[in-house]
Parts: sequence; structure tokens; C-alpha cells
Amino acid sequence: MKSSAGRARMSGKAKPKAKGTSRVRKPRRSSNKSKSPPKAGAKAKPRTSAAKPSKMPSGGKRPVVLLSGGNPQIAKADGDAPVQAYIAAMPGWKRTLGRRLDALIERSVPNVRKAVKWNSPLYGIEGRGWFLSFHVFTRYVKVAFFRGASLQPVPPGPSKHKDVRYVDIHEDDELDEAQMATWVKQAAALPGWSPGQPS
Repeated sequence: MKSSAGRARMSGKAKPKAKGTSRVRKPRRSSNKSKSPPKAGAKAKPRTSAAKPSKMPSGGKRPVVLLSGGNPQIAKADGDAPVQAYIAAMPGWKRTLGRRLDALIERSVPNVRKAVKWNSPLYGIEGRGWFLSFHVFTRYVKVAFFRGASLQPVPPGPSKHKDVRYVDIHEDDELDEAQMATWVKQAAALPGWSPGQPS
């Protein structure tokens, strides 16, 4: 024979609790903030970030984010437009230098192919790979010649890659356009570098 407590459970009736206790528990409040979307009309709290937006590019598009050292963050894309967007977002004196380098490369290699990859403009020859890139750092712009070890004279900046050589251009440096044009023409005549290919 079953006890009265057993019969109560089987019949669907719950056994009465002691006085002063509740059957319904309140949900615990988490110490973490809610991940639900903000209510309509609520003001968003500003985020802190190391990246800084550059000035608004023409056309009213979102401002370009400047990464470490002031290097513009530009989406990967082929063609002149992303390169011009990168140059327009270069901070201060570096923008003028970027325009000068781009114009010098176009004059030296009329059939140059352009793209932005890895947040740097690249210059190459269709079907032959890339021969040059540049990148913004805090105090200078670094020009990379992917086959720089084969240029005459060899550009001064060493690299951990045997073929690559660099030219670092600081704000007060005088850009030797004649020497740069000579290197650009030589680099464009060599087999270029392609991603996935050892340098």
C-alpha cells in the first residue's frame, strides 16, 4: 500500500510546503550586462578604440579608419579607385607624399596595374605580379620593392626576405624622384611577386 504522500503525487496534487516558503523563485540577476538590443530612443554609449576615423572622404561615405601608425584601413579591391581612397586617407604630410609616389609610378609605368590589399596600395603589371607597395607608419612611409635586391643601386632598407628591399621616407627627407623613377622602371621590368609565391 502507498503512503499518502505518494498518492498525492500520483493524483497531481502537490504536497503543501511549509509556511513562509515560496514555490516560485525569482530569476537571478546576472552580473553581466544584458546583450539585448537597446530600447528605442536610448542613447548609445561611445566606444573607445585605438583606431581613429580619418576625415570624411568625398561622396559622404563612412570615414576611413586609421590603423596602427596612421595606416588607412581600406577594403581589398583592384583598380585605381581604392588606391586613391587610401592616399586620400593618409594623414598629414604623408598624403602629399602618397600622391607624388602614385603620380611618379604612373609616369614611369603607363600600363601599371593597381590594387589595395592588406591595407597597402600595390603596383604591378598584369599577368606578371606586383613590383611595389607602400605602407604608412607613425613617422615615415615605407616603400617596398618586392625584387629590390635585383635593382641597381640596391635600395638601402634590408628585409628578412632575401629579394625585398625598402626605402623609408620621413617628413623632412628630400624625395629623390629621379632615383625613385629609375627603381620603379627597373622593378616593373622584373618578374613580379604574387601572393602565395615565396619572396
